[in-house]
Amino acid sequence: MHKWWRSPGPALLAAALAIVVAALRPATEHAAAKGRPPLRFGPGGAFKVALFADLHYGEDAWTDWGPAQDAASDRVMAAVLDAENPDLVVYLGDLVTANNLPVPNASLYWDRAVSAARGRGVPWATVFGNHDDMAFEWPPEWFSPDGVPPLRWPPGPGSGCGFRGTPRTDLMAAETGANRLLSYSSSGPRELWPSVSNYVLQVLSRGRRARCDDHDPALLMYFLDSGGGSYTEVVSSAQVRWFHTQSQFLNPDGRIPELIFWHIPSTAYAKVAPKAKSGIRKPCVGSINEEEVAPQAAEWGMMDALAKRPSVKAVFVGHNHGLDWCCPYDGEEQEQELWLCFARHTGYGGYGDWPRGARILEVTEEPFSAVSWIRMENGTRHSDVTLTS
Repeated sequence: MHKWWRSPGPALLAAALAIVVAALRPATEHAAAKGRPPLRFGPGGAFKVALFADLHYGEDAWTDWGPAQDAASDRVMAAVLDAENPDLVVYLGDLVTANNLPVPNASLYWDRAVSAARGRGVPWATVFGNHDDMAFEWPPEWFSPDGVPPLRWPPGPGSGCGFRGTPRTDLMAAETGANRLLSYSSSGPRELWPSVSNYVLQVLSRGRRARCDDHDPALLMYFLDSGGGSYTEVVSSAQVRWFHTQSQFLNPDGRIPELIFWHIPSTAYAKVAPKAKSGIRKPCVGSINEEEVAPQAAEWGMMDALAKRPSVKAVFVGHNHGLDWCCPYDGEEQEQELWLCFARHTGYGGYGDWPRGARILEVTEEPFSAVSWIRMENGTRHSDVTLTS
């Protein structure tokens, strides 16, 4: 009997390996190929990140209140950027309130959200939140005798009435296509869709360490889509496998520090949270604790995967506007301290009237350290915390 299969030749094996390696390459390699400079620690050995969470652009755009909120959000980001001069901005989800946008192209508002960083030449990365691709929710008052009010929207392609929301993939394509030199965001692997914003960014060494050249990564930042909006609020088991594959490929010996960013807190946040509306006591650090944690719908192994990697130092989320604390996580198989941090509600859109600000993260390459604090719209700084022991 003739065998229908035979061993592939060396050329075929090499081609197959090249395909696998290309799929695993981190986002910074693709970014460099597109002409974007790599992210890098500065001459002083530090790398600073500003986290802008829950901007919620586009709310009630048919009223005077909505555009005024967007203008106020512009001012918050401008104040933080001027005070901190970060090396990277992370837009930590809910850039827009899509369920409030009666336009077919929500990227018109998305573009305004990232304009604060773009206008100053600061690179940025985005992850999706639960409001970013929600379907439009019809206001009950539109069915009153007064009917639908006059609608206003930013000028641009795709402006006009529409009520279905803009898919995640379209939002990401519009962002990266129009901002090729400053947006480090990515749609991530297709096999993870409908989860979209899954990618890794490397921050390269400043190149002054012994036995280290200037192409060595000194920090890895993983961005994950925590769902919501058009699908369930969850980090899936497929994303956990993707993280395992990426981390083993990029950092097999765990020598490179790693940081994690997504929008909706995992159930682990609820376990470590101070009692809602109580004081924040050490070891937790923060200034507002005004609500219960609103976690993802389920936990499918991501926190276990992170806890088993001593190289993972902290997770950063948004979503809860009334929380801005950091607390250490005590996992069952944890080998080193892992911090769970909320950002600070940055935008004037969304619920809550707490003062606005942003979480700042500063990483030092050698010796490695990570510290964080809150920078407020009025310029004050508080809630300093060291995230490395």
